[in-house]
Amino acid sequence: MALRPVMVNIKALDHSAVGRFWAEALGWRAYSPGVTTYVGPDGGLVWPHPVAVCVDVVPVPEPKTTTKNRVHLDLATTSATHQAELVARLEALGATPAHVGQGEVPWTVLADPEGNEFCVLEPREVYRDTGPIAAVVVDCADPRAMARFWGEATDWAVHEVAEDHAVLRSAKGVGPFLEFIRTPDVKTVPDRVHLDLLPYPGDDKAAEVARLRALGATDLDLGQGDVPWTCLADPEGHEFCVLALP
Repeated sequence: MALRPVMVNIKALDHSAVGRFWAEALGWRAYSPGVTTYVGPDGGLVWPHPVAVCVDVVPVPEPKTTTKNRVHLDLATTSATHQAELVARLEALGATPAHVGQGEVPWTVLADPEGNEFCVLEPREVYRDTGPIAAVVVDCADPRAMARFWGEATDWAVHEVAEDHAVLRSAKGVGPFLEFIRTPDVKTVPDRVHLDLLPYPGDDKAAEVARLRALGATDLDLGQGDVPWTCLADPEGHEFCVLALP
């Protein structure tokens, strides 16, 4: 048994506007299947997508605080020219420069129209085949522990583990990486961005949730009420959801 990451969930006051921003940013399309805005590759709404980890923008009544998100997206580029053009295009769409203590770095840190931080990376060979999202990046205290938990929780393979970072990716070698980066920050506010996981057809969602609890996940009450998904937190408190099969 294992779970697959299928969506990056982003909370927003104006889910339609933020969804349109991310669709333009990624070169994808915004779909409105219900009360959220789903952003995925062109070609019609496909869920779950067989390759991409898509974006689901969910309406909430609270604005983002000034606290830096502990989960963000890194966007891939293919050349220095592409990086500069992408940054300029994103700023024209409403992105703003963000300062998170990065200093002099070759990547550019921006925030979407509601303040969610993300990075536009300089071209890197490792991300040449990821699609527009190079990585989902998670701040943490112990990358080794995160690699153990998430490596067991999902069907993604662990690529690197070190004291300051850990890297996972789909065992199929497609889509973005999942990266855990050691940082001194601790969680002080609810996560604005999190991963949504989905069982495979034929697997039992309740059994998967029980397996995650045995690995160290804890139940999370966000006031979600009676919903078909299950809200959990990993051993460091990062929120995530286990979705129900369609």
